[in-house]
Amino acid sequence: MDRKSFLQILGGGLVTLPILSVIGCGSDDGAPAPIPEPTPTENCDNGAIGTIASNHGHSLAVPVADVQAGVEKTYTIQGTSGHDHTITVTVANFTNLSNGQAFEITSTAGGGHTHIVTVFCA
Repeated sequence: MDRKSFLQILGGGLVTLPILSVIGCGSDDGAPAPIPEPTPTENCDNGAIGTIASNHGHSLAVPVADVQAGVEKTYTIQGTSGHDHTITVTVANFTNLSNGQAFEITSTAGGGHTHIVTVFCA
């Protein structure tokens, strides 16, 4: 069941929710970036991606080969931001992904702050 169907059942009709963006530490050009709403899948046949709290241009993509290898690896999440952060995905995290389970991880400090990154199968 998708989110819209669930909300229709829950609310008895069409529920319209506003599009939200999180304003955290701001982007390097002063404009907050909207939070993407990717849909998690139950397997990582297409690799994994991350949603990043208080985002301002950061991004994460984990190739399917990395998920299959299951070996601890550090990723940069700089994206289009003017500063960088990294996250280290552990063997246990890769096992979660292989089982279709998401996980949260805190990035290193960069630009004077950290981000919570939710990683899930794309």
